[in-house]
Amino acid sequence: MPLARVSRPLGRLLTAGLLVTLGVALPLLAPGGTDFDRIQAAAVQRWGDGVMIRFNAWRHLVQSVSTASDLDRIRHVNYFFNRQTRFAEDPVVWNQADYWATPMETLGRGAGDCEDFAIAKYFTLLETGVAPEKLRLIYVLARIGVSDATLSQAHMVLAYYPQPDAEPLVMDNLIEDIRPASRRPDLVPIFSFSREGIFTGSSGRESRPAVSNARLSRWENLLQRVKAEGFD
Repeated sequence: MPLARVSRPLGRLLTAGLLVTLGVALPLLAPGGTDFDRIQAAAVQRWGDGVMIRFNAWRHLVQSVSTASDLDRIRHVNYFFNRQTRFAEDPVVWNQADYWATPMETLGRGAGDCEDFAIAKYFTLLETGVAPEKLRLIYVLARIGVSDATLSQAHMVLAYYPQPDAEPLVMDNLIEDIRPASRRPDLVPIFSFSREGIFTGSSGRESRPAVSNARLSRWENLLQRVKAEGFD
């Protein structure tokens, strides 16, 4: 995917609302309404009984934080995937140049790249009851190495917005801390997306999609596979 050249830091761009939000609609089940048995059956059928340890840990996570505050939810979910999942590139895990894994695929393999970490956290937080409008997956350019490094690579993180115009908190597989966007000057945003639709504007309050969902076909395909797993 081509990457646009962006020079402003992540915090200012996000809070100014200058990112484009991409995505498609996906029904969200209320906490406690998830059919865990269906998801488990599909996971075991594909990955075998070996997936059960990670699946049960994930299920316990979702259920245990469903009545917690949003801040506790994002803290526990971020920690869970950063510790439970081994980082590996798509050619190693999936024998493909670029593959977006579902949460159960990431649990099944026990490994994934930055996109898989962010996607797994996103859907898990939705399952715990975090409002969908508070979450966005964000493609960024991440500076590598020292703070003044000029070498950057494509990367994905998950952002949580306490309010539509608030500075987001960034969940990242590269570091354990969840930091405000202004404290991540090493990340330069390219675009963002969620299940809420494709939006432009300054606040994220728009109610109508501005661009066809087909503009991000890999995301649309992922949503279909997530639904097939039982997240419906």
